[in-house]
Amino acid sequence: MIKAIAFDLNGVIITESGYFTHRLEQKYNIPNEDFFNIFSKVIKVARQPGCEDFFKLWQQGLKDLGLSISKEDFFDLWFSGESLVPAFLEYIKTLRKSGLKIFILSNNFKERTTYYRQNFTEIFDSVDQAYFSWETGFVKPDPQAYQNILTKNNLQGNELVYFDDVEENINSASNLGIVARKFEDLDKTKQTIEALIK
Repeated sequence: MIKAIAFDLNGVIITESGYFTHRLEQKYNIPNEDFFNIFSKVIKVARQPGCEDFFKLWQQGLKDLGLSISKEDFFDLWFSGESLVPAFLEYIKTLRKSGLKIFILSNNFKERTTYYRQNFTEIFDSVDQAYFSWETGFVKPDPQAYQNILTKNNLQGNELVYFDDVEENINSASNLGIVARKFEDLDKTKQTIEALIK
């Protein structure tokens, strides 16, 4: 019997109007590939607990790219391109009212989650718990990221449905017996959930 549903956050409940790297390229004329090389290294560290100041991790790389930007402008450019999917949020509220527990499981860093908690409060009012990698110490696809939800909520794998848009994360959750599905869009998600909870 399905008792809970967990969703990835970015690309599911929160969407982005184009990639941050593209916005940076348009505004500062920095090639997307050059910036992404730095991004892919820095983000791995930032998602871990103990990363006190994410912006400091960027400073040398930004300097190497010839970019002078303040911390505030950097994060404003990044986060300003993100927005909620209102219809998804309404659906989550409906699921909760039906008695299902709703969780968020997200690889994310301190500054971004702080921004979300301040600017997208309705997300956190609409779920039972949000699990962020920088707080839990478990970065997907680490199986412990999923096991943590099961353990803390006294759930068996087959009692939890999980949606993500990354195949590797889905496979890792499935290995624990979690009913993991690839997120495509809201309509398909509704169809999948309705079929599972009948």
